[in-house]
Amino acid sequence: MKNEKPSIFLPEDAPLDVTFLVLPAASILCVASSIDPLRAANRIAGQTLYRWTIVSPDGASPETTCGLPIAASAKFDANARHEVLIVIAGFGTAHYAKGPFIAGLTKAGRRARAIGGVEAGTWLLGRAGLLEGRAATTHFEDMEDFRTAFPGADVRADRYVIDSPVFTCGGASPAFDLMLHLIRSRHGMGLALSVASVFLYDQSRAPADTQPLVSLGQLERNSPRVAAAIRLMENHIDEPVPIASIAARLGVTARTLELTFTKLIGETPGHYFLGLRLAAARKMVTDTSLPMTEIATRTGFSSAAAFSRAFGVRFSKAPASLRRFSAKSPID
Repeated sequence: MKNEKPSIFLPEDAPLDVTFLVLPAASILCVASSIDPLRAANRIAGQTLYRWTIVSPDGASPETTCGLPIAASAKFDANARHEVLIVIAGFGTAHYAKGPFIAGLTKAGRRARAIGGVEAGTWLLGRAGLLEGRAATTHFEDMEDFRTAFPGADVRADRYVIDSPVFTCGGASPAFDLMLHLIRSRHGMGLALSVASVFLYDQSRAPADTQPLVSLGQLERNSPRVAAAIRLMENHIDEPVPIASIAARLGVTARTLELTFTKLIGETPGHYFLGLRLAAARKMVTDTSLPMTEIATRTGFSSAAAFSRAFGVRFSKAPASLRRFSAKSPID
C-alpha cells in the first residue's frame, strides 16, 4: 500500500480529522486513551487542533468490555473520505474479519491519509491487507499468533509502531503514548507535556520499548531482584524454569528468593509462576480455537490432563467448559 500523502506526524496548523471506528467488546480504556489526549490538546491550545467522529460497524453504540456503551454517531462508511481512521477493537474480532466489513476497511484504509489499529484493531488491519510489507505491533499476548497470521509484516514487540501511513499499538497505555507523540510531532513538546500533565501521566517509555507481560512499575526500582525473577518467569511460560534455578541465576538461595518474593508479592514464587502460566492459558482458551493439548504445551504442562486439573483449581471451571461459556458471552 503506497501513499504519497504527507505524514500526519509532521508539524501542521490545519485541524486533523480523525474517525474512530470502535467495535463491540473493545476496552473503554483504549477508547479513552485514544481520544482524551486530543480533547485535552484542544482545551490547552484554546483552539480546535483535532476533530473526531466515533462510528461503529452497524451504527449502534458498541458496548465495551466493562459494559459501558460508547456513543457512536454513525455507521462506518467505507466510501466516506476519512483523513485518519483508527480502529479500536478487543474481543470477538473474528466476527468482523471477513465479508463486506473487511472489504470496506481495506477500501477505506487505502484511501485514508493514515490508518491505525489499537489493540485487536491491529488484527483487522492485517486481515484487510494493510500490514503487508510494513512494520507493526499488537498486544503482547497475541504476538506469536500475530506473526504467524501475517508473515508479510515486520512484527515488533514495541509499544507502538509508525510505518506511515499505517500505525499500530498494543493497548491502552501505548495508545496514550502514541497520541502524545502525535501531538508533539504536530504542535511541539510543550503542548505534549501539558497534555501529559493534565492526566498526571509520566511519559517515561519510548515507542520501541518492549511490551512486558507484567507491568512491574516501581517494583523494578525498589526490588530489582524480584522484578528480574518475574521477567525470567514470563520468558519461560512454555518451558517453566525451577524456582531454584531462577534463584541461582539471580545469585541468591531459593529460600531467600521465596522469603523476599512472598513479602513483596503476597504469594510464593512457585504459586505466582503457575498463575502466570494459567493466565496465559485462559487467554488462549477464551480467545482462540487452539486444541487444549496445544494450549497445555504452550503453557508448560506435561499433559492435557495436568493442565485441566490445574486450570480447574485456579478458575473453578474446566477449560472446555470455560470455552463453551465464553462462546455464549456477549463480551468474550
